[in-house]
Amino acid sequence: MQRCLKWVKHLPALGVEPTVITVDPAQAAYPVLDTSLEADVPPGVRVLRTGTREPFGAYQKLTNRPIPHGGFANEGRVSVAQRVARFVRGNVFLPDPRRGWNQFALRQVAALVAAGEQFDAVLTSSPPHSTQLIGLELKRRYGWHWLADLRDPWTDIYYTQTLMRTAVARWLDARYERQVLEAADVVITTSSDTGRLLQGKVPQLPASKFAVLPNGYDEADFQHPEAAPADTLLLTYVGTITGQYHMGPFFEEVAACAVRHPQVPLRLRFVGRVAKEIEQQLAAAGLTARTELVEFVPHDEAVVYMQRSTALLLGIPDVAHNRGILPGKVFEYLAAGRPVLCIGPAGSDAAQVLEGCQAGRSFEYEDRAAMHTYLDELVTAWQQNPTIPVPATGRSRYSRRGLTEQLVQLIRRR
Repeated sequence: MQRCLKWVKHLPALGVEPTVITVDPAQAAYPVLDTSLEADVPPGVRVLRTGTREPFGAYQKLTNRPIPHGGFANEGRVSVAQRVARFVRGNVFLPDPRRGWNQFALRQVAALVAAGEQFDAVLTSSPPHSTQLIGLELKRRYGWHWLADLRDPWTDIYYTQTLMRTAVARWLDARYERQVLEAADVVITTSSDTGRLLQGKVPQLPASKFAVLPNGYDEADFQHPEAAPADTLLLTYVGTITGQYHMGPFFEEVAACAVRHPQVPLRLRFVGRVAKEIEQQLAAAGLTARTELVEFVPHDEAVVYMQRSTALLLGIPDVAHNRGILPGKVFEYLAAGRPVLCIGPAGSDAAQVLEGCQAGRSFEYEDRAAMHTYLDELVTAWQQNPTIPVPATGRSRYSRRGLTEQLVQLIRRR
């Protein structure tokens, strides 16, 4: 959501007038809402909100559970009713349950065209990947220059295996994916690895069709710097974290580091959605008393939590095709100016960003020796200076305005 929001924020100043078509929040259902970010929409930008039809109200009644995140990160132990709901979601609602919005969005565009309005391009961003089918239909109707922005893989997205899809459903979903890749004028991804994955679906497509535009950070969000704590060595994780993140070995190394350095007040803090499996792993490592859990907070507060940390913790889910997972918070971590510890696969796109900016270190899930060494180095650095300096090398390339300038070039490409 922030990706599109920040584009919209900077596009008018770069000579592009956006019209935003989105869902009326009163008619849709989401796990969390952050209304504070509405302030980033520039005055004069037209935002049209439509109705929708979604099955999530029925899901809540059937399972008596909250609206799930995309990867079912907040579901924990799965009941029989939830398994039934997942099967229906994976085999009836294709590509996903948000497809009920498409007819409303298309109707809104048709009304604008009927009123004589003209548009030079259309940009659709997903997931939910059903949004790309709107772009596909608009391309067929009006022939507009179409940019399909895929923030995550489609048929290879990490939670696909939980949907219990039949062969027919897998075939149909792959067909939708292929149609979008073939018809779009530009396919945008957030990472090089995801771009290669999608390009491999239709090898005959020209490489020039694919562009990588990573997420980034907005300088305005970091105009008021906050100090790192002087009395605590605090590792902070911001965002959703599930059992798929394979954090157990790292937690055990943190606990061992605390034993080796009893004089150092070492603490962990998680801001956002934390799965029960993670809480259990923290307890098993003996870190419960050293861990603070903070519920979801608005974005501006999350930025403050990042800055009021000694170092920042990043996790990459231990799932297929995870080298291309490049979370948006990577770039906000860079802007926060704190060392970043990344737990994930070797050679990931996230690791390359950190290394290129000299902003931290990446460790494979089971590389305990490297974790041990780095944590000791972090303790030593903290004892010398609680505000551990981090070079700003290359960080500016990920500013939201600079990335929006690159988007403008793609919008104007013909």
